[in-house]
Amino acid sequence: MRFFPYDEPYANQREAMDRIYNALSRGQDVLFEGACGTGKTLSALVPALEYAREAGKTVVITTDVHQQMRQFVTEASEITREEAIRAVVFKGKASMCHIDVGYEECQALRDTTRDLVDKREDVEQLEERQEELLEEVREGDDGSQAAQEAQEARAAVVNEIQSLQGAIEDVDDANVCDHYLQNLTADTDGFYEWLFSDVRTPEEIFEHAGAQGFCGYELLKEGIEGVDLVVANYHHLLDPMIREQFFRWLGRDPGEVITVFDEAHNVEDAARDHATRTLTEQTLDSALEESADSDDPRADRASNVLGAFRDALVETYEDAMGFGERERVGEDWEDVTIANDDGRDDLTMAFLQGYTGQGYQQDLEAAVQFGQELDDEYEEAYKRGEATTRQECQTLQAARFVGSWMQESTEQGKYPVSAVRRDQGTDDVYGRVELYTCIPQDVTSELFGETHANVLMSATLQPFGVAGEVLGLQSPVEMEYGLSFPQERRRTFAVGTPALFASKRDKVPVQERYGETLADVVRFTPGNTLAFFPNYAEAERYAQRLREHPKVDSTVYLDEAGVSAEDARTAFTNDDDAVLLTSLWGTLAEGVSFDGDDARSVVVVGVPYPHLDDRAEAVQRAYGEAFGNRDPEQDGWRYAVEIPTVRKTRQALGRVIRSPEDFGVRVLLDERYTAKSEHEMGKYSVHDTFPSHEREEMVDIGPTKLKFAMLNFYQDMDAYGPDGPPAP
Repeated sequence: MRFFPYDEPYANQREAMDRIYNALSRGQDVLFEGACGTGKTLSALVPALEYAREAGKTVVITTDVHQQMRQFVTEASEITREEAIRAVVFKGKASMCHIDVGYEECQALRDTTRDLVDKREDVEQLEERQEELLEEVREGDDGSQAAQEAQEARAAVVNEIQSLQGAIEDVDDANVCDHYLQNLTADTDGFYEWLFSDVRTPEEIFEHAGAQGFCGYELLKEGIEGVDLVVANYHHLLDPMIREQFFRWLGRDPGEVITVFDEAHNVEDAARDHATRTLTEQTLDSALEESADSDDPRADRASNVLGAFRDALVETYEDAMGFGERERVGEDWEDVTIANDDGRDDLTMAFLQGYTGQGYQQDLEAAVQFGQELDDEYEEAYKRGEATTRQECQTLQAARFVGSWMQESTEQGKYPVSAVRRDQGTDDVYGRVELYTCIPQDVTSELFGETHANVLMSATLQPFGVAGEVLGLQSPVEMEYGLSFPQERRRTFAVGTPALFASKRDKVPVQERYGETLADVVRFTPGNTLAFFPNYAEAERYAQRLREHPKVDSTVYLDEAGVSAEDARTAFTNDDDAVLLTSLWGTLAEGVSFDGDDARSVVVVGVPYPHLDDRAEAVQRAYGEAFGNRDPEQDGWRYAVEIPTVRKTRQALGRVIRSPEDFGVRVLLDERYTAKSEHEMGKYSVHDTFPSHEREEMVDIGPTKLKFAMLNFYQDMDAYGPDGPPAP
């Protein structure tokens, strides 16, 4: 409890802390589902810090939600008031660079700047030695052996000083980073005293370091060794290359690190994103230009193999586009199907048919060697100041990608896909190729296997078996804590409106039934209503219906393209009788709280399955192959589509009822949510995908009776005020 910053834990919080501490002591991973009010952050952070202090380890807590990162900083600051800990908050270099350069340029600048400092230090040491030798010459007898040796040694030192001074002039003319130079030459003790006197945000570090001419990002890297706690983004752990460097900065082997993942239901998608690699037609064109400008004999081989791949890419997406489709290509990437069920993808086949040469593997090896040397030349030119930016070798990038593509595109869990978009500047259509990773454990199993232990927490992790299997966890401890707020202050209704299958959304009777029921929810909510739909088009459809409904007087807000979601949210919460309609897959379904009067009722319209494009179907197939038992197709659907959709639905329901004093109604508007649908609709029912404690709270109700149930509940809460409720 020394790391617990408040007087008393919440209900169940002490038990959760004990169980997590025991799991960490055994080196076990934890899957921790806790509803709002569970105090998940401290339940995980307090025992992790306690065990880490005892065992000499570092805790890394991470999230992909900015609001949660701010909450971590607040909690960590409170902990430091009770028990001294050294904590830092880490963000990506791009958000903390004072001169706004990329990773490669930054690395070259650091090398050049450190080289300059090293040479200046060498000159200082040599000048001191030269003074000592000069004194020996003066004190010695003229013509003596000792004086002659001292004179010769001094001459050698003077020559070395002159050589170094010439090199320093060369470096002075080259590119250096003044902020990093200040890091290396000024006294930084005061900065670190300030840094560890509290938990500082990246914005505070950027401003404080910049005011002193320092690079705060590099000071963080130099100063975080052996700290107790690091707050970071997902990419510090999920990107294998960044993770290796990150642990090195911490001065920790992976086995000396405990990770805590918040909003862990998002790890699955984030891992896929970090594992996916792409190569654009423009990069291939740049690589071919590099080869054309070089006399190196390997350049011809690079041009041969990369040119064949580039031609195959263009040929493949051109052949895939039907009449008039090229003219309709927009500025966003649009996938082009190239995968085949019975063999290599179309792009690979076109490449193999179009390539001529001694062998594409040998040509790729030559291209990588040529690209590596060219990349080294670019770096040296930048260091010497011959180039104002650190040029990246496109040949090296392209050759490495093509090699990976040819080797890995047929592996289980990898999905080859092409895409096209229109260039805003030239109006030309160009393509890219992507090696999409379907199975997240290809990334996460290595991380979870090498760290000491990991806590994955979320309000929507269940079913635990699926989460553990998909992410590659071995025998994790499973913990579940539902809403601890008074149950009599909330209702959850599963409404038996006809199943809103995609094929029925355009049918007028279906729209009328949903429109009337949604209008009832809005009318009988004493305050604001939050409504989630399968997509933005459906949200817009029903926004129009509500605006035209004769009995709906509430202000209708629509989260739509071209309008800031935050602006819509702010306008909505500032109102006291409004409805906000949005997509379940938008930014307002999780990580955003609607406390108290901000929203009284929340409704999820339909079972909002995402649009199943080619890559989503590839994930479904891969999951079926990897995790399917009796029925791979059905298991793949459940793992890849149904369970993530229900998790998102549960996240949306959790936007309201955020405190013990809060009250409200949660509505699931589709018969597939009802208990009876398990028997009547079979595989189409999603009722049993919800955790048991949530199913117990769901009340099946007919659409015409919903308004009476809401009326009774809100009257019990004395919520309608002096004007009373509307007439049913």
